[in-house]
Amino acid sequence: MANVLGKRYMCDKCGTEVLCNKGGNGALECCDAEMKLKEAKPLPSSD
Repeated sequence: MANVLGKRYMCDKCGTEVLCNKGGNGALECCDAEMKLKEAKPLPSSD
């Protein structure tokens, strides 16, 4: 899996969050598990 510039990755076990500042091949790992891409929160509607 390639690391994407400007994306946040999060550890499910300890909650560590990482911001990728240089893209490349490989995987980010924390607590002996691969870190997952953090999804963006939906914005509330302005109605």
